[in-house]
Formats: sequence, structure tokens, C-alpha cells
Amino acid sequence: MNGDLAITTLAERPELRASLWSMPHTWPAFMEHELVGGDATEWIAAEFPQHVLVATGPEGDLVARALSVPFALGAEGRRELPATGWDRTLRWALTDLRHGRTPDTVSAIDMTVATGAQRRGIAGRMVSALRDNARAGGFKELVAPARPSAKHLEPDTPMAAYAVRARREDGLPHDPWLRVHARAGGAVESVAPASRTVVGSLGQWRRWTGLPFDSEGPVTVPGALVPVLCSLRHEHAVYCEPNVWVRYRL
Repeated sequence: MNGDLAITTLAERPELRASLWSMPHTWPAFMEHELVGGDATEWIAAEFPQHVLVATGPEGDLVARALSVPFALGAEGRRELPATGWDRTLRWALTDLRHGRTPDTVSAIDMTVATGAQRRGIAGRMVSALRDNARAGGFKELVAPARPSAKHLEPDTPMAAYAVRARREDGLPHDPWLRVHARAGGAVESVAPASRTVVGSLGQWRRWTGLPFDSEGPVTVPGALVPVLCSLRHEHAVYCEPNVWVRYRL
């Protein structure tokens, strides 16, 4: 499929906008209820179509999407990549757009390969395309609050330890998704310990996961990178996801 893959921006292919959300994927259902990102993808598609990449296969069907946003990392009071990663970056991008602030950095926000098209090298091509698109837009940096793809297999391992785990013999990171970034020229910068947040009642979490949520404390949820904290007394549960900041010098 790689030879037949066509990668363009949504600005060039606006007719694919509706397909962005109907494309089959393997994201955990509870992640659709992230506090900040609930409507973020539609907003990004509307405001920054030139920063949304779409990949179509030989039949013209959408097989991958990659959303990113421009923001002013160098603005007063920022300068450092935030510990609240994904959430904070989206807020900065929205604030900068509202106030007409000139962006200096692009952040990847979502990179998804359709179910059935995975493990074909498409993810690596999309990451490289994001990098090239940012460079073509005149930006000097691309950053990404990466969600390591194998971390869910070790929910009790601190992300700080997981992200710097001894590299393989070929010098690439242990995690498959971090390896994709490394091959595209990205370098692990830091950990964003509170990058994304999902909060819900116990009833909501039961519907999202099919789990009973009937015990106090941490609950291991399939697809979650760390345990979800359950409070029976207060009848809610909170998931605070850590991500890994990857930086590309363009």
C-alpha cells in the first residue's frame, strides 16, 4: 500500500473532513471523553486544515489522519514544553488564534492509522509528513506529546522510567511508537506527567470500559497507560495520562 499512499492536507482535500471521524480506529473508548479534547478535533479541522494531513489508499479511502496545531511556545510565560502536555498545548493554540498571536512551533495532536491498515509503515510516513509540512510552513520546530503504544502493557511502570528504558542494540527506543518518532528524526525531550485527563462518574466508566469499578483505588483498564483512580466515596474516577514530549529541530 505504501507505494499507492497519497498524503495531502485537508485544505487540499476538504471533502475528506467527514471521513476523519468515521475512519475505524483502535483508540480506547474512554479516550473519546477527554476533558479538553472532546471537540478539539473538529475545531482543528475547521481552523487549521493546512495542519491536518490525510492519507488515502489506492481506492481513495481514508487510511490515516494526522492533526497538528501551530502555537507560540516562545510567548511570555511559556518557553518550556508543558507538564500538562496535550491539554495545555491545545489551550495555547486556541488562545493564540483568538488573540492573533504569531505561532512559532507546531505540535502534533492526533496521529491515527485506520484499523486494517496498521503495521504497514504508514505511521512512519505520516510522522515524516507532519515534520515536512511544518517545515514547509516556515516553522523551525515540531513537537509531539507522544502516547507510547506499548505502555498500556505496563500500567504500573512510571512513564519517566519507561521513556528512558535502555535502548535496543540498534540504538532505537524500546517502545514501538517512540521508535517511529526516532526514525523520523525526533528526540525524546521530557515527560508530560499530566498530559490528558478523563473524568467521569462510576456509571460512565462502567459503560465506557465494561468494568465494575467497585473497589477503592487504582483500577487497571485495558488501553490505559496508567491506572484509573476510583473513588467509591465520591462516586467518580479520574484518569490522568502521561505522555512523552518528542522534539524535532527543523
